[in-house]
Amino acid sequence: MPSHARPKPSRVPRSVLRAGLVISAAGAAMAGGAAASAAPAHGSTAPRVSVLDPKNTSLTAALKYGSRGGLGPVKDIRLDPMNNTGVDPLANAVGTRVADFKPVSTAQVTGPVTNGGTLRTLPVTGQVMRTMPG
Repeated sequence: MPSHARPKPSRVPRSVLRAGLVISAAGAAMAGGAAASAAPAHGSTAPRVSVLDPKNTSLTAALKYGSRGGLGPVKDIRLDPMNNTGVDPLANAVGTRVADFKPVSTAQVTGPVTNGGTLRTLPVTGQVMRTMPG
């Protein structure tokens, strides 16, 4: 076997890797035990509040404002950075007209993007973006 294809020994000794695995497993077991001891007993009369409960207003507000801050800028970013320039690759529309029928062109599809469209202003995605917060 050539020397460049020979498997190279690990720089970290195997005993150190095993010790790290044991420590992480022990930490996971302790965390699981702490979570189990914090849970109410089976016959407890304490009210259970689910994280996904609509009455949990703090989580609802956090999701609402977090998604607004995360999705708001994405909705308003321009999709074609070279829009309204002479070198825009999407501005090369092709059209045809057959007999007396209405002309058909690719500008109907690429037009909203080449005119500086965002996700909020496009025909199909605009409807979806209006339902999302932000």
